[in-house]
Amino acid sequence: MKHSDLTARIIAICIEVHKELGPGLLESIYEQAICLELALAGLSFQRQQGIHVFYKGVDLDIGFRADVIVENSVILEIKSIESIHPVHKKTVISYLRLAYIEVGLLINFNVVKLTDGITRLVQDKRKS
Repeated sequence: MKHSDLTARIIAICIEVHKELGPGLLESIYEQAICLELALAGLSFQRQQGIHVFYKGVDLDIGFRADVIVENSVILEIKSIESIHPVHKKTVISYLRLAYIEVGLLINFNVVKLTDGITRLVQDKRKS
């Protein structure tokens, strides 16, 4: 499945969850609902997947936990905050680089219309 097709399916699932639950809940609630919908859609995923960080060949242990990794191809970072700041985007880009994944979705559920809370991020492979 191409990234654009997969991200479109993930976004549709997130919109469905947002329509059902609305804004203002804890991120963990949205994560759980999204994972339920991913399973119903037959998509593979890992929840709270630890990603190791290596520095000069030394494993520094788990550097972060991705909220959800879908089909080993897309990192989904879930937020329920007032607004997305540049640091949130930079964090997702770092996650992509460290996990060797090309595409990430940063989704803020604390908005009236979910499409206003979606940011698609792509790791520039030329910088890796």
